[in-house]
Amino acid sequence: MASVHVAISTVADGSMYSPQHPDGAAEIAARETWFAKQNLALPDATRVAITYDVDNFCEYRIVGEHDKADGMRGEASARADALITATPGHILFLPVADCVATTLFDAERGVLMLSHLGRHSLEQHGGIRSVEFLVKQYDVNPAKLQVWLSPAPGKQVYPIHKLNGQGMKEAVYEQLLAAGVLRDNINDEAVDTAVDDRYFSYSEYLKGNKPEGRFAMLAVMQ
Repeated sequence: MASVHVAISTVADGSMYSPQHPDGAAEIAARETWFAKQNLALPDATRVAITYDVDNFCEYRIVGEHDKADGMRGEASARADALITATPGHILFLPVADCVATTLFDAERGVLMLSHLGRHSLEQHGGIRSVEFLVKQYDVNPAKLQVWLSPAPGKQVYPIHKLNGQGMKEAVYEQLLAAGVLRDNINDEAVDTAVDDRYFSYSEYLKGNKPEGRFAMLAVMQ
């Protein structure tokens, strides 16, 4: 049965991505160092590449061997709100600013998803739709999914107005549970990035309270 390794970087690891400079040398070096600390390498990874000039924020892409290294040293070849792999050793990598990086893993089916659950995605029920994709494509049982959530800003600084003012994590939990994920199977890094200096926060950067940058989640089956 497959196992999974999930990791979340911090400010101490450096910024993992710049949307203005996808091939930025400092960000690539930070990734390489962080990966190396885990005995991982960039050529084995694929970056979840988010853009906002679209209407659908629940686009999911299954990746294979030919997708390895895509987006790890420059622009990605295709956008997606989540990447999915059934290949052990294929690393999924997602830098985030204020959104919730979410790993979903089914050990029995041997399938791994890394989903970007931000305001736009959650407004379109991205938590539910991520699980539904795995059910449809891989016949997973939602009750057997293991889930990991990255830190995110608190409700008081980042309410989702179209979801009646829910906070990021509040919306993620509600949607995952509605999709059949068990609460006990959700591993939550319950940190408010708006006030915790270990993590970057774009909304706090805009207020002048934090440096600009992105932390990241990676996940890989072993």
